[in-house]
Amino acid sequence: MDTAPPGVRADIWLWAARFFKTRALAKQALGAGKITCAGVACKPARMLRAGEMLHIARGEERFEIEVLALDNTRGPAAVAQTLYRETEASLAARAAQREQRRLQQAGTPRPPPARPGKRDRRRIHAFKQILGED
Repeated sequence: MDTAPPGVRADIWLWAARFFKTRALAKQALGAGKITCAGVACKPARMLRAGEMLHIARGEERFEIEVLALDNTRGPAAVAQTLYRETEASLAARAAQREQRRLQQAGTPRPPPARPGKRDRRRIHAFKQILGED
């Protein structure tokens, strides 16, 4: 007797595979057309089957994955990663995008801390004493 489910709802599978923190967020992304299956926008109630290709847009990240296994319960991250396989092109594109963001941030100076620390306050106080303001 085969106990494997014939399909799992797309919103439940995306939640179980840990692409979204809650099922409601997965459902919202599906409703907004952020996830496509075979080039067509996927609806939350669509039954996913093993072997299907999904394109997922989550923020700035874009994933192209193949569904390997079905599960409707959320488990550890190690188990969730066995549910899908990301394509090589998708991995390379995300790595290039990550590197581009890192290079863009390298030239941006970091803002100073909002408030002076203990050492800075002591220096300010000493400087004011030298000026005779304190």
